[in-house]
Amino acid sequence: MMQSRTHTCNELRMEHVGQKVKIVGWMENVREVGSNFAFVVVRDFYGTTQVVIETEEMMKTVKAINKESTISVEGTVRERASKNPKLPTGDIEIVPEKIEVLGRCRYNELPFEINRSREADEAQRLKYRYLDLRNPAVKQNIVLRCNVVSALRQAMTAHGFLEITTPILTASSPEGARDYLVPARKHPGKFYALPQAPQQFKQLLMTSGFDRYFQIAPCFRDEDARGDRSPGEFYQLDMEMAFATQDDVFAVLEDVLPPIFAKYGTYNIASSAPFKRIPYLEAMEKYGSDKPDLRIDLLVDDITALVQGTEFGPFAAGNTVKAVAVSGCSLTRKQIDKLCSDVEVQSGAKPYWTKVENGAFVGGVAKFLNDRFDAISQALQLSDGCLLAIAAGVHDQAVKTAGVMRKMLGAAVPGHMDKERYEFCWIVDFPMYEIGEESGELEFCHNPFSMPAGGLEVLLQAERGEIDPLTITADQYDLVCNGVELSSGAVRNHDPEIMVKAFEMVRLGEEDVKKKFPAMYNAFCYGAPPHAGIAPGVDRMVMLLAGEDSIREVIPFPMNKSAQDVMMGAPSEVTQKQLDELHIAVVGDVEE
Repeated sequence: MMQSRTHTCNELRMEHVGQKVKIVGWMENVREVGSNFAFVVVRDFYGTTQVVIETEEMMKTVKAINKESTISVEGTVRERASKNPKLPTGDIEIVPEKIEVLGRCRYNELPFEINRSREADEAQRLKYRYLDLRNPAVKQNIVLRCNVVSALRQAMTAHGFLEITTPILTASSPEGARDYLVPARKHPGKFYALPQAPQQFKQLLMTSGFDRYFQIAPCFRDEDARGDRSPGEFYQLDMEMAFATQDDVFAVLEDVLPPIFAKYGTYNIASSAPFKRIPYLEAMEKYGSDKPDLRIDLLVDDITALVQGTEFGPFAAGNTVKAVAVSGCSLTRKQIDKLCSDVEVQSGAKPYWTKVENGAFVGGVAKFLNDRFDAISQALQLSDGCLLAIAAGVHDQAVKTAGVMRKMLGAAVPGHMDKERYEFCWIVDFPMYEIGEESGELEFCHNPFSMPAGGLEVLLQAERGEIDPLTITADQYDLVCNGVELSSGAVRNHDPEIMVKAFEMVRLGEEDVKKKFPAMYNAFCYGAPPHAGIAPGVDRMVMLLAGEDSIREVIPFPMNKSAQDVMMGAPSEVTQKQLDELHIAVVGDVEE
């Protein structure tokens, strides 16, 4: 017996015919057939069961109950005359002797039909998320998430990792995104910050002598939403290993993730170890992205030298010209123009095109290229029916546009994308530094805690002017799956001398490092082990496994795109008394 019921709504079968049973759940639907005859569907977490109404008394009882009320049904199981092979309980029904309302739904109209809630407006779904989650299709994503988290925990524990929780209230730290600040009541004018990631704490655990750490870690970042990013908070499989190299980290995840993806994913094929390793610069040049979808067989080619001297302005000297050759393309001109328009919206630059027919270029920019047909055709191995999509402009923009073209064409042209699989790769050798768009000066490209490849010596060479600091790479890596960045990780900079020198390159001295990262700097001065780690995003992982396009579909209670919880009414105003206790005054215009 389970609680107040004898069986769940997914449990009764032919072997239970003739038994007295009791089920509980939500009254999903009532279908009246006659004045005293109706079918009632009862739904609980596990499934549905049909209840047949055959008496005037029971019909009065059912008519007085609104849909989505919770009820208990006691009665006898019998074989259905008209069976439903699509349902696990489709061979039986319950003839009730007693129906009792446990929790009355007081509304005659629902915000949306439960089983079709995914078709409703997202604002309504988020406001009434507790109703949305009653939809079995929505609920299944949350069940999947639970199973995946459980499997991750088991796998990490089996690999000798200890699950250790790290603080939620901590100090503000410059880690790339805006902090959520929490006022400290007992320390007027001072604030805690919610951690953007447990980065410093997990490195401190390594200096404390813990060999392998992990946790399903909550992270808090005040940033804008997008399809694969939830504003406010998200969760990651945070891990760190002492006395470890990049290869050690790769070996763990290459062992942990493929079985989980193969078992729980929409597709049952996942990359096996070792995952393909692609240097950052190669990824940008060959795929037009540092998160390439390797299910697509198209590559980006550089045809700058081949088109120089043409009369087409975008191909002028100084510009970079990239091309994606798509064999067997049957898209119409209208379809190609629409795709080019979509590429321009996403990339910010207009792409160009031409096709190969009967040994010549036709359509699009063909008239500017036909005198180069033989050279281009030979270099790119073109054949009749091939579409040549072209991006041109300053280098970075041309690369970005080409990457968007590759992705869209791979999905649009049959035969170039094996969608039903999970294809992993590592992006390695990221630049240590870049020129900041706003500052125009040297800045860290990604994680300032990464170890520069070559250690102290390469930094000294850059300081002496012997090499360009922009050529310095970091022992940093990204894990990518199906074009989605699951995680960034790195071999950490555990040497205070190297750390100070790395920060001096971006105009921050030893005192700045001590001030910004006091605990970590001091801990490293007491002898720190070489260590490395990574933190794949759990939400993104489950999104891929569920085959969803939006990360909100796999989070139990997500915020909307404006970082609002419309169900709970957060963020919300607080009382003046609360503000006074925290020594906070609200000044300036406050948006409603």
